[in-house]
Amino acid sequence: MKGTRDFIMRRVTETAEAVAKSGGAEAEVEWRVDGYIPVVNNISLTQRMVPTLKRVTGAGRLFEAPRVTGSEDFSFFARQVPGLYFFVGVTAPDTPPLRAAPNHSPRFRIDEAGLMIGLRSMLHLAFDYLDGASK
Repeated sequence: MKGTRDFIMRRVTETAEAVAKSGGAEAEVEWRVDGYIPVVNNISLTQRMVPTLKRVTGAGRLFEAPRVTGSEDFSFFARQVPGLYFFVGVTAPDTPPLRAAPNHSPRFRIDEAGLMIGLRSMLHLAFDYLDGASK
């Protein structure tokens, strides 16, 4: 994820400087790096728990999400102990996922059936982890 962040920071700086220069001015971009850190799943924990998620969600319903640049408090916890962050699909079946409003939008709509899958996933992950299953 670090490469993505560095790329975005470089391109924003280059763009701001170019726009300013085009108008005869200068731009200085200052980055605060004391904010959120990227969420990165622990590889071995993820590999260990994927079978549990596949079992709970059903065949063909578990997939690796593309990288996103959002921030999340979870990243600080995952620095202290191995972490696994996953998304739960709550988009209505008749809504194409790429057309669904994001969860902080006033147009966001939730299909509550996804909440049960999320709950089952958390319970099974916890029990399988504590039981030593999925090793």
